[in-house]
Amino acid sequence: MGKTFIMDHPLIQHKIGIIRRKETGTKDFRQLISEIAMLITYEATRNLELADQEIETPICKTTVKELGGKKLAIVPILRAGLGMVDGMLAMIPSAKVGHIGLYRDPVTALPHEYYCKLPEDCDKRNVFVVDPMLATGGSAIAAIQMLKEKGVKNITLMCIIAAPEGVKAMEEAHPDVNMYIGALDEKLNEHKYIVPGLGDAGDRIFGTK
Repeated sequence: MGKTFIMDHPLIQHKIGIIRRKETGTKDFRQLISEIAMLITYEATRNLELADQEIETPICKTTVKELGGKKLAIVPILRAGLGMVDGMLAMIPSAKVGHIGLYRDPVTALPHEYYCKLPEDCDKRNVFVVDPMLATGGSAIAAIQMLKEKGVKNITLMCIIAAPEGVKAMEEAHPDVNMYIGALDEKLNEHKYIVPGLGDAGDRIFGTK
């Protein structure tokens, strides 16, 4: 069974407080999203497998720990998920990066795929699906279902701010997926925006409206 982890690290909480402010500009917002992603990655990779490796230091031979087991892949949900990739790659530079693009049908409000490009060996990797906001959960649920249909078995979802409704929907749809969440907010409003949230993450990362 998957678990849900809400981050309690002071640095993560401090930086989330700054990106919530409406006066925080694009440059700072983009930088902070990247930094928060880096810090959540530190927590989300805590249980990666290690293997012994014999090396030689300037003093003597010794055995050290290096990452073993499955390789990693980062899969941002376009477009806002792109804002988290650089920070994650700073922590795990050997990871491959895929992309999933989804749009929401204006009538049914259901997500539809418009783009999907994944590493060829994605099914053999630990895959981190990333999106700054988990609101209704629809996009994350659809993206993870697409990955499962392509044979991916080890999936983790990372987001910066989540609504309880989205967490519940994710836990019901994909009970095997671990979730790492920067902050769990109060609710969704009538427009499906997270409250108190931070507005539209994509617009704030890329300076669009």
